[in-house]
Amino acid sequence: MPKIVFDIETVGQDFDLLDEASKEYFLKFAETEEKIEEAKASLNFYPLTAQVVAIGMLEVESEQGIVYFQNGSPQKEKFVEGSITYISGSEKEILNHFWTQLNRYEQFVTFNGRVFDCPFVMIRSAIQKIRAVKNLVPYRYDYKQHVDLADQLSFYDALRRKFGLHMWCQAFGIQSPKQEGITGLQVKDFFQQGKYHDIARYCMRDIIATKELYLYWEKYIRF
Repeated sequence: MPKIVFDIETVGQDFDLLDEASKEYFLKFAETEEKIEEAKASLNFYPLTAQVVAIGMLEVESEQGIVYFQNGSPQKEKFVEGSITYISGSEKEILNHFWTQLNRYEQFVTFNGRVFDCPFVMIRSAIQKIRAVKNLVPYRYDYKQHVDLADQLSFYDALRRKFGLHMWCQAFGIQSPKQEGITGLQVKDFFQQGKYHDIARYCMRDIIATKELYLYWEKYIRF
C-alpha cells in the first residue's frame, strides 16, 4: 500500500489587523501582559486566523519528497536538493498541489495531524474554495487510512501525557528536526524575515523525522 507522510507550517495574521470583536474574543481571558502575548501568538494555530505557508510530502517507500511553500512573491521558484523538490506558490496553489498529490495514496501518516494539520488543511482549503478530495479526519481508531503517530504512540491518550515529536525522536534515537536550530514557534519570524527556504527545509525535516518514527512504530509497536 503506497503511503505518504505530510506536515504543514502555518503563520498567523498580525493581531492588529483583526476586527475589534475578534480582538476582544482572543483577549477575553488574557489578564496579564504575558497572557496577552500568548493570545496574540496563538493566531498561528487556527485556520481562521492563519494560513499554510508550507506543506510537504514524503513517500515512505521511495523517499521521494516535495515541499510546496510560499515565498512572498508572485515569481515562482523551483529547486531540488537530493530527492526533495521545492516549489513555491500562493496558499491556494500549494493547497491545490497537495490535494492532487494526496489523491494518489491510500494511506497517509502524520504526527498530531488529526488535531492540527488535517483540520487546518481542510478549513484553509474551504476558505480558498478548494474541495477536499479525501476526508483527512476519518474514524480515529482505525489507522488503515490515517496513521497519526501522536495517537498511536500514546495509545490513544492512555499515557499520562502526550509527548511531542522531539521527545519521541530523542527516545528512539531518531534525529529531531529541532536539532537544526529552528522550531515551529519561530516560523512566523522566519516568514517575516523572508527566510522562506529555511521554513520549507524545516518542514521537510519534520516529515523525515515523522517517517523514521513511523518505521520504528511499524517495526516494534504496531499490531
